[in-house]
Amino acid sequence: MGAEELGADLLYTWDHFYPLYGNPDGTHFECWSLLAAWAALTSRIELGPLVTCTSYRNPHLLADIARTVDRISGGRLVFGIGAGWFARDYAEYGYPFGSAGSRGRALAAALPVISARWARLNPPPVRRPPVLIGGIGPRRTLRLVAEHADVWHAMFPSRPDELVPLVRVLGEHCAAVGRDPETVERAVGIEPDQLGHDLARHADDYLALGFTQVTLGVNGPAYDLGPVRDWLAWRDSVNAVPVGG
Repeated sequence: MGAEELGADLLYTWDHFYPLYGNPDGTHFECWSLLAAWAALTSRIELGPLVTCTSYRNPHLLADIARTVDRISGGRLVFGIGAGWFARDYAEYGYPFGSAGSRGRALAAALPVISARWARLNPPPVRRPPVLIGGIGPRRTLRLVAEHADVWHAMFPSRPDELVPLVRVLGEHCAAVGRDPETVERAVGIEPDQLGHDLARHADDYLALGFTQVTLGVNGPAYDLGPVRDWLAWRDSVNAVPVGG
């Protein structure tokens, strides 16, 4: 049984060229090709990259690829994007690594180009894909979240209290651009070896901070979905509580 059959809401894969866990030269597939296959094989679950790297594709081409996957899925794409960080990807595939600053500036320049290209494509995306920006840089990344994102993904922290100052900074950036911070959905990831621990100790604290989307890391090739079932049961128990209850 897969994630869709279990009742998960979202299915993500990363945009890297080598595994981040286990054997660094283990089996691996390209992000957007895999997403296209998932889009064809599923019917309900939303899907996307967590997160696609600005550096690896011209922003016009990236917009077109995303539009195509969105059309295949019938409008279920969540467009996750970030500035990039995994040095091996750059070295092995011939991309200039630059600096955190140059990669951040490239992300800032790409975001409006991608949105403009979506508006010009024929046919357009089924819906305007929700834009998810992943990262925790307080000065640049969170400003871009305030300006462009529907979803902020705070990646994979160790504890909820690490995110308290970042939530405050995001609120400040939103105020600066005249945006209600409550219009930005907050997402957080849990590492594969922490799923049981964080469900027992941190799930309610993340929710109290406004993180209503939780990404559960699951590694292959075994793909043990038992912890996912436990988190989905927690989700359903939270959603069953009446407003004001």
